[in-house]
Amino acid sequence: MMIRTLTLLLITHIHFSLAGAQPLPYYNVDGDGLWVEGYDPVAYFVDGKATEGQARYTFTYDGARFQFATQAHLELFKRAPQRYLPQYGGYCAYAMGATNEKVEVDPETFKLKDGKLFLFYNAFFNNTLTTWNKDELRLNTAADANWKKFVHKK
Repeated sequence: MMIRTLTLLLITHIHFSLAGAQPLPYYNVDGDGLWVEGYDPVAYFVDGKATEGQARYTFTYDGARFQFATQAHLELFKRAPQRYLPQYGGYCAYAMGATNEKVEVDPETFKLKDGKLFLFYNAFFNNTLTTWNKDELRLNTAADANWKKFVHKK
């Protein structure tokens, strides 16, 4: 009876440990855990442009590896990562709102609005930022609701 109880406790502990191991929110990372092709999330806010980060300025946050163009950007991120994280983990804002899908982005197609960073797909004559701008309020509301479903999935 004692062994059965200990086994049950151990299995329960392992189950809850593994359930909490997945980082939330889910970030748009490659197979090596690198966020959005190594672009610097701080540069969008500080420099107003998309800038590739450098491997020497790498920081892992919430299970994702972020790269920065400068040591100063890295330090800003470390102090307040939530301020610089993009909406929807860095997936296409338009696709999240329109089709409830996680779609890759062109890191150089972005929008800053109300202190938030939105990234968009832009390839094959399909710039989703243009479409987003035509119906932003509805798409943003839908994207927020849809993203909550991804973040709270178990």
